[in-house]
This record gives sequence, C-alpha cells and structure tokens, in this order.
Amino acid sequence: MRAIDTASQRSLGDRERGLGRELSLKLQMILRILHRSISYFSEITVPSLPKRMEANVAILGADSVGKSALTVRFLTRRFIGEYGDIESVYNHNGTVAGKKVAFNIWDSRYAQDQLNQSLVKEKQIQWADGFVLVYSICDRASFNIAQQQIQFIKSMKDYPGTYRAPIIIVGNKSDLCHRRTVSSEEGRLLALATGCQFCEISAAETYHGVLLVFHSLVERINESKILIRKTVGRKSIIQSVSSVFTRI
Repeated sequence: MRAIDTASQRSLGDRERGLGRELSLKLQMILRILHRSISYFSEITVPSLPKRMEANVAILGADSVGKSALTVRFLTRRFIGEYGDIESVYNHNGTVAGKKVAFNIWDSRYAQDQLNQSLVKEKQIQWADGFVLVYSICDRASFNIAQQQIQFIKSMKDYPGTYRAPIIIVGNKSDLCHRRTVSSEEGRLLALATGCQFCEISAAETYHGVLLVFHSLVERINESKILIRKTVGRKSIIQSVSSVFTRI
C-alpha cells in the first residue's frame, strides 16, 4: 500500500513539475509578446506627420453656406462668391508642419431627398478620413443640419472609448455679424458636446483662417490613424495572450 502511495506521489509530483515547466514556458511567451508590444507602441507614440500623407476630406453642410467658396479659397487662395449646384472632388498637394500632404477633397452638395441624402452621405463617410462641417452664422437651419450630419457621421465612424472621427465645425460668414442668428457660444458648445473642433471664419475675407481649418484637420486625421494602429495592436496582443492561456 505504501509502495502504491509513493508511486502516486511521484506521478503527481512529475505532473506538477511538468505543469510548472509548461506554465514557465507560457509566461516566457507572454513576456516576449509584451516586450514586442512595448517596442511597437514606443514607435507610434509621437503623433508626428509621416513624410508623405494622404488625406481624404469631405466638406459637408447645407446649401449656400460657403462650402465651395471655402474649398476653392484653400486650393487657389482666391475667393469666388457664386457657385452653381455642383459637386466636385479636388486633388491638391500641400505642406503641413513641413510634411507633404496629398489632399483629396470632396466638395459635396446637400441632397434634399432623404433617401438620396442617406446613400450619398454613407458613401462619403466611408470614403473620408476627416470632415469639415460648414454652416452659416446667418442661417439657423444650416446649423441644425450640421448637428444632424455630425450625429450621422459619429454613428458610422466612432468607436466608443477609443476612436472619434476627425471633425471640424466651421461657422462661416463671420464678416456678416450684423445678420448673425447663431452665436459663437452655440458653435463652441456643439463642438464640446460632440468631441469636435470649432472655429468661425470668413472665407470671403481671409485665406489664413481657411488654411488653418485644413491644417488642423490633417493633424487630427494623423492622430486618429495612430490611434487606430494602437487599437489594432492592442487587439492583436490580447488575442496572442489569450491564445497562449487557452493552451495551458
């Protein structure tokens, strides 16, 4: 009986040592995964612009708020006040913070038909890296439309707790303050509530304000791409660690 007990104890001890060695190997694998992840994240922590970057920018808003005027002002430095009911995609090479950026700018028109509007917006939102939401400070209805479009974008692009679509809210026509119906405070509060940036400009009066809109958006797009890479990296690490434990 003692011999059987001794053999059982030896067998149990062997199994425990085997499990201990296996656990040690698993822990070493996990440490190697974590070491690689630290190296990975250290390489993408600083949100500097890459040497060359492509940015797909969608210009959204109601009719007659100055979307085309703002876009053309950025592209040519010139202000053109009158535009037809057109929709265009422009390609433009620029420099932001000393880095080359290839802009693809979709200057869209506002579709009144709800079905067509939803289909067009879905296509634009999937295509775009970032958004310029334009309203006129002289037009309360255009401000309301901008709010609706922001919510639509965020419902498709945002991931709670991790990623927010890069959006800049632009109150245009600040040169027409005597006709103002939307206060600056309302624009700032909307941006604060939705996690967007906000500025008021006059595409008619200044090129610098328009330039700042696009440069700020590019910086936000770059930050969002870094965040996406980090999120993908974290998921990969979690999956790797989980797969190790499932084999224990």
